Amino acid sequence: MLTSSAKTVLRRWRGRPWSHRLGYGWFLASTKQSRRSLLAQLTRPANLFQPHIDTAPDRYPAVFALLARELGGRPGARVLSFGCSNGDEVFSLRRYLPGARVRGLDINWANVRECRARQRACGDPMVSFARAGSAEGEPAEAYDAVLAMAVLRHGDLSDGDRDSCEGVIGFEAFEATVTGLARCVKPGGLLLIEHSNFRFADTAVSAGFVPAVTRHRAEVDRRTPVYGPDNRRLAEQAEVTVGFRKLAPARRPAR
Repeated sequence: MLTSSAKTVLRRWRGRPWSHRLGYGWFLASTKQSRRSLLAQLTRPANLFQPHIDTAPDRYPAVFALLARELGGRPGARVLSFGCSNGDEVFSLRRYLPGARVRGLDINWANVRECRARQRACGDPMVSFARAGSAEGEPAEAYDAVLAMAVLRHGDLSDGDRDSCEGVIGFEAFEATVTGLARCVKPGGLLLIEHSNFRFADTAVSAGFVPAVTRHRAEVDRRTPVYGPDNRRLAEQAEVTVGFRKLAPARRPAR
């Protein structure tokens, strides 16, 4: 059975003139990222959020600089990049954190294959990669920082003014995913979630964290609408919390 994303792709294809179809086909054949994006939309592996691949080196310099200040002098620091795509985020983090071990997870097997090829080419023993759609296979409280940047979202929600995200992605899957990511963060460590279609603060696991990094809405991609636990669209807020610090167990407030 085709997913809703795959059906959207096919509808757009069928509704265009043949000249446009041929042009789009050439585009898919000529760009690696678009081929991988289409494959993800057609196959939709379990726990897929964002099928559209969009990455670049040093894409989040403010976040990376924050981690450099926080972890730069800490020997043996460990960072997890969830949804690492082709590895740009991982290798960027290594430049900011030359003493840290950085691990990348991605749900797309072709992305992970490219990441591993890049690692072999540079010979950096401080980076590693695995194919995964969750942090289930990662050790508990092992990372000083966990990043989920522009991965817990779906690009199709940016195309229009949808009042509900049902049929595209859902809060239940988001909460399960971030609960797994939160488990991996050390007490005192950071969980960074940016450009997400949901709020970490709406999850039960957020009770074990305090807000650490807040941005004005103007600084965050406005093309990423935010939905609540009922999958209904929320009103736009003036400030967005994108970083959370994990509390030590004894300090966690009752909820």
